[in-house]
Amino acid sequence: MQQEICTIKVPEGTSMEIIFPDDFHHHFRDGNKTKSVLAQVTKRFSRCIAMPNLQPPVTNTVLATKYYNHIMGNIPNNNECGFEPLMVLYLTDNTTPDEIRTAMKTGFIKAVKYYPAGATTNSEFGVTALSKVYPAIEAMEEVGMVLCIHSEVSRSEIDIFDREAVFIDEVMTPLVRDFKKLKIVMEHISTDKAVNYVKNGPSNLAASITAHHLLYNRNALLVGGIKPHFYCLPILKREKHRLALLEAATSGSPKFFAGTDSAPHVTGDKESACGCAGVYTAHAAVELYAEAFESQGALKHLEAFLSVNGCAHYGMKQNTKKLKLVKKEWAVPA
Repeated sequence: MQQEICTIKVPEGTSMEIIFPDDFHHHFRDGNKTKSVLAQVTKRFSRCIAMPNLQPPVTNTVLATKYYNHIMGNIPNNNECGFEPLMVLYLTDNTTPDEIRTAMKTGFIKAVKYYPAGATTNSEFGVTALSKVYPAIEAMEEVGMVLCIHSEVSRSEIDIFDREAVFIDEVMTPLVRDFKKLKIVMEHISTDKAVNYVKNGPSNLAASITAHHLLYNRNALLVGGIKPHFYCLPILKREKHRLALLEAATSGSPKFFAGTDSAPHVTGDKESACGCAGVYTAHAAVELYAEAFESQGALKHLEAFLSVNGCAHYGMKQNTKKLKLVKKEWAVPA
């Protein structure tokens, strides 16, 4: 049976305090773009997983250290939450076990990202076959490094709306079977199949969910003309999938947590004949999650989703500072 849509609203002026949130999937970009992104991020998140799909990608500890220093050097002076970037290595067919061990020793590299080659932005250097990265994954399991996964196949013959489901069958199933102690995050899940797979999976398997996948279905992208700012990967799906994601996120289950996948692009790259994938939400991510939880009458579970579940899966302490949310009208800056 399909879940009924709930539209609960709390009164204007309602306020709540939550532990300062963390974002377990964020794109800071590089160059001068990073500073403008951080200006928004540090108002809402205390820690963020920094995605490594730059040009060139962050494939080793030296590059991750350089990127870490770049982010730290662009944090606003008025940052009050003590913002900390959590760095990630970009997994390739050539990543060695020694590189994993070296990365773990830094203390600030918290995860490795599995991009199937060709699946998303700047993923052409990603994994071509699961078997090729087993030695590196074995080292990750050994040292306690988290594996973050873009859970879609990239083969052209697979329909774009089916790529997550096929990935679960072809990659997740053997991976979870073979690595029972490896902490795994299926990032930005987008289907009811992924929800059920994570729900029924072992305790070392969890998932992040974006605000845009909670709030929108594929009609937002396609109805009444193409809306390029709703184009993302994984692509928005049918309403039944959005409702499954909404139920999972607001259920209070510790297996689901926030990963915004906020991905800025310059306007010309989005609004073009072949626009880039990515939805930018850094300027209002916590607010958007709050709207989704409010719609389900589940604001009591918002703090766990934003501030507790993710750091528990990553083995980190919760933040000590608080963030106050107040419901009021707000105009998005032009």
